[in-house]
Amino acid sequence: MPPKKAPQQEKKTLLGRPGNNLKIGIVGLPNVGKSSFFNTLSKTDLGKAANYPYATINPEEARIPVPDERFEWLCNLYKPASRVPAALTVIDIAGLTAGASTGAGLGNAFLSHVRSVDGIFQMVRAFDDAEVIHVEGDVDPLRDMEIIQTELRLKDIEWVEKHLEGLKRGGRALGSTSLADKARKEEIATVEKIYKCLTEDHKDVRKGEWNNKEIDVVNGLQLLTAKPVIYLVNLSEKDYIRKKNKWLPKIKAWVDENNSGDLIIPFSVALEERLVQMSDEERVEEEKNIGATGALPKITKAGYSGLDLIHYFTCGPDEVRAWTIRRAIKAPQAAGVIHTDFENKFVCGEIMSYEDLHELGSESAVKAAGKLRQQGKPYEMVDGDIAYWKAGA
Repeated sequence: MPPKKAPQQEKKTLLGRPGNNLKIGIVGLPNVGKSSFFNTLSKTDLGKAANYPYATINPEEARIPVPDERFEWLCNLYKPASRVPAALTVIDIAGLTAGASTGAGLGNAFLSHVRSVDGIFQMVRAFDDAEVIHVEGDVDPLRDMEIIQTELRLKDIEWVEKHLEGLKRGGRALGSTSLADKARKEEIATVEKIYKCLTEDHKDVRKGEWNNKEIDVVNGLQLLTAKPVIYLVNLSEKDYIRKKNKWLPKIKAWVDENNSGDLIIPFSVALEERLVQMSDEERVEEEKNIGATGALPKITKAGYSGLDLIHYFTCGPDEVRAWTIRRAIKAPQAAGVIHTDFENKFVCGEIMSYEDLHELGSESAVKAAGKLRQQGKPYEMVDGDIAYWKAGA
């Protein structure tokens, strides 16, 4: 008898809204550098940087090119008429304050803006400047992070309580035989588990342990604390250059205790504002002089991967383009990012890896080496794939 196949492990469903057009929002207290960071990142003055709370009311949006050496290499190889890099969509959201979950300040509007994004850049102020007022009176990043976490959790608790109430009200007459009744009971049990995670375990939802069925319920609720968070610690230029700040060890300890595993990126808005005004050559020279490099490329890449985004390439003399997709997506859905017909009438994809093309130097060499592969509907896309799609008439 042939040996039994080992049971395949169930693929973990991703937390968050399904889709490829995901957005990350800049969240933090007023006057911590959010809008200045947004302006520098997007090279615009869309975000209203001002020395008073609520300078930003309506969120601004920008698409930031994601740095990728592979994309640059492909453009040098194909010399296309058009170049379209991958991009991260970033939203500048107004400052949250203590009490936002109950509507203080412009809390309800701001929290709805947080709900509409898929991930969070949490801006933390760790610089002193008498010219820039702090809404809480003094600089204390740990208190600020506690305020943001508390407000997001409180709003989630309120949201989950209402949802659970509605489920239980509609489930009073549930029997135990039908599949619909069984599914409703399972949903109630999952929402109760989410509520316990927030209220008794004092955890953000993204830090809970969930199976795939439970993740489907979590995703349906669009909870604020289910979104991935990257902590951006805004230092003075001096502290960033010398890689030393009294708050950094305390911030790391707080994140390790409260949201272990979340990424912390120290940077300096003041330095980035200076560097963005320079030409490429001037910037390189200045970075060499000060012994430090700007952090914007690192932040952009971290936001992109934090949303579980990857990209594949289409290449030719007309255009080299990076197409943004969600990690673990299958070939037909990846093709559908270009046009829905490519997904609906999908036949196959001709795929080569960037590594093979880079090593062998040309498409003809990749084909000659037998490394151009035909992939069907079950194929799961890999970051950096180069694809040519075939679709039916």
